[in-house]
Amino acid sequence: MGSTTETFPTIDSCLSTNRENDTVVADMDGTLLIGRSSFPYFALVAFEIGGILRLLFLLLLTPLAGLLYYFVSESAGIRVLIFATFAGMRVSDIESVARAVLPKFYASDVHPESWRVFSACGKRCVLTANPRIMVEAFSKDFLAADLVLGTEVETWGGRATGVVKGPGVLVGKNKAEAMKAAFRERVPEIGLGDRHTDFPFMSLCKEGYIVPPKPEVKAVTIDKLPKPIIFHDGRLVQKPSPFMALLTILWIPVGFLLACLRIAAGSLLPMPLVYYAFWALGVRVTVKGTPPPPVKKSSGQSGVLFICSHRTLLDPIFLSTALGRPIPAVTYSVSRLSEIISPIKTVRLSRDRAKDAAMIKKLLQEGDLAICPEGTTCREPFLLRFSSLFAELTDELVPVAMVNRMSMFHGTTARGWKGMDPFYFFMNPSPAYEVTFLNKLPNELTCGAGKSSHEVANYIQRVIAATLSYECTTFTRKDKYRALAGNDGIVVEKSRIKPNQAMGC
Repeated sequence: MGSTTETFPTIDSCLSTNRENDTVVADMDGTLLIGRSSFPYFALVAFEIGGILRLLFLLLLTPLAGLLYYFVSESAGIRVLIFATFAGMRVSDIESVARAVLPKFYASDVHPESWRVFSACGKRCVLTANPRIMVEAFSKDFLAADLVLGTEVETWGGRATGVVKGPGVLVGKNKAEAMKAAFRERVPEIGLGDRHTDFPFMSLCKEGYIVPPKPEVKAVTIDKLPKPIIFHDGRLVQKPSPFMALLTILWIPVGFLLACLRIAAGSLLPMPLVYYAFWALGVRVTVKGTPPPPVKKSSGQSGVLFICSHRTLLDPIFLSTALGRPIPAVTYSVSRLSEIISPIKTVRLSRDRAKDAAMIKKLLQEGDLAICPEGTTCREPFLLRFSSLFAELTDELVPVAMVNRMSMFHGTTARGWKGMDPFYFFMNPSPAYEVTFLNKLPNELTCGAGKSSHEVANYIQRVIAATLSYECTTFTRKDKYRALAGNDGIVVEKSRIKPNQAMGC
């Protein structure tokens, strides 16, 4: 292609057939992504690592970044965003957020036309002004990019300084130089960009196409990407625009007080009144199906074991709220704070199969019991593999499908302190839980009738998944923590948890 002042055809005129041997180089914001602003992703990093104060700092500097971006240079504005977000942060924390938090938001904004061309090519390169450390994990894991070129940030002692490395922010000529250095003698077949500062690298490609701004276009559905997003972390539900970031900052003090009030109501009031107290305080609880009546101790019968899908550590509490009576729960351990404020009895599993089986049997002799056999939570419409231990211990099994809705904050975390999970859930303006009691498992489908424990567990998983329109998976707790936190989820709490116990619910 010729000079950088020439015009390029739009992306819809680019053919995507027979491109298996072609190389494509694409910009990120406004090109591969529908959104043209990178602020939401900087805000996510700022909040997830630095909390509300770092998010406030970024928001205060955003007007300066905007002025520099539009009236001085793109590079100057982006430098301000990078400094406000990264200065002083551990590199490992930034990498963790880039791996566990950002992909969910990036994936929900992929441009359909750009993806049509990008995915058709055999070799794919992302060339962006954003810090490489922010976009590389998503680009390689979910866009199947072979190469990611982005702005590099200086580090010192394992922390980011917030200063950009030479040659500077990758915009304009810097983008073109970075591409030439990466490809050397080879000329990429396709260059995709969305603004005039992309023209220098686009002009070096055999074909260049511009992606016109169309904010109304619908993003690519997740199932069209190379792999689905089953696990993701982070506290924020919505992508934080500057207005949403400001709203979040203003709401957190109010929301925390409201969360304390809601938690106090759930902990201090008799369980039959909690349902009504929650509704009065804006927490919506919907009950479907017919739960079994409580077992009378005088009858000598074993209690019912409620098999719950796992959305947050509050699942057993909302099960108790729906039943109007406290149901003890066995967990793969929760934080000490969560135990203190819990209105129901929680019993930690030791992960010693024989010991756990004896404990569960003893609890069932005392009455009904709740268990979440997935062993950890999953936010997306998937069910993780069900542990089969519960099926060996009783034939009195009642599946329970749990669904929750949050508008601002997630009530789970893999990377953060789990003691804040209930607070974040109740900090939502109007959180909701839907508890669906399914039919008790027929005797002919239990271990007592000759079924194996794995058959029973898999059957209950399928029944709950069908009720929720979820998909069954064979992923486990270890898979989740390896994907999100880079470990097996093993956390030792001082003098309380043995080394082979795992944190989290």
